[in-house]
Amino acid sequence: MVKLRLKRCGRKQRAIYRIVAIDVRSRREGRDLRKVGFYDPIKNQTYLNVPAILYFLQKGAQPTGTVHDISKKAGVFMELRLNHQTQFQ
Repeated sequence: MVKLRLKRCGRKQRAIYRIVAIDVRSRREGRDLRKVGFYDPIKNQTYLNVPAILYFLQKGAQPTGTVHDISKKAGVFMELRLNHQTQFQ
């Protein structure tokens, strides 16, 4: 099973996080399948590769709670819903 989760980067007391698609059995710093964005909580910046996130979500990947909140704030799930509706019309 694949999850979309945060991977810690940066230095001590100055963490930034990569948003990655990773196998659930891997540890937090383990080998990821693909990098799909990053999140800087200090500067409150995010970058999301929306097509890659949509691809993994359509394939059944489960986002963690924090990644879900970040994606929801960016409107990824609205885009997923629109793509889903256009497929059936």
